[in-house]
Amino acid sequence: MIIYGKQAVIEALQEGGVLRILVAKGIQPGTAQQLERLARKHRVPLDYVPRIELDQALKTTRHQGIAAELPELSFADPEAPFNLAAKRGEMLLLVLLDQISDPRNYGAIIRSAEVLGAHGVVTEERRSAPLSAVVAKTSAGASSHLPLVQVKNLPRYIDELKKRNVWIYGASGDAANTPADLDWKRPTALVIGSEGSGMRRLVRDKCDDTVRIPMKGKIDSLNASVAAGILLYAIAAGRER
Repeated sequence: MIIYGKQAVIEALQEGGVLRILVAKGIQPGTAQQLERLARKHRVPLDYVPRIELDQALKTTRHQGIAAELPELSFADPEAPFNLAAKRGEMLLLVLLDQISDPRNYGAIIRSAEVLGAHGVVTEERRSAPLSAVVAKTSAGASSHLPLVQVKNLPRYIDELKKRNVWIYGASGDAANTPADLDWKRPTALVIGSEGSGMRRLVRDKCDDTVRIPMKGKIDSLNASVAAGILLYAIAAGRER
């Protein structure tokens, strides 16, 4: 799997897991030196190649002359998030994605989830963004450090979570509760609905409660990945109080 662009490659290097860096010949000397230093620091091989090779491999010319090879992404065992929470000695925090089909939103949510202490991101097989280089690039390497689980049926998976005493909260603009109204000090799964229509009715009905982000501006909605980041921060803050 290959990602490209200076910032994406640098962030992936810092997160770890990069197998090789590819740099176009003739790139600016300062940028080349910076990448060489980072490659030495993280013990990652760096190869200079003709720019046209990157153009052809990536099928774009918008790579800034920089690319990185990452391990192929794969879905984790469904028990992996529970094992991670137990290993850290923390209450479980999952993010459930209901039909998030945009790979950039998927990647951005993974990044927020990893940074803010979640133990896994769960998607359904149907109508969900697949694991891809776009997801890896947008997540800035977080997809290599956080269990990503895929299930056949999200409503049934929610039922299984409830049997394990996990509380399910769905993000919804018309919810009565804000994050400050809820008790986050218990095993929790946060459901983020699709970019256009939100949660499906069946998924919403499975939630123990819903939660909204207080809005003060004239715009009455947020991008799914932005909303996920705000709510995950609120959950982390609520657990520290």
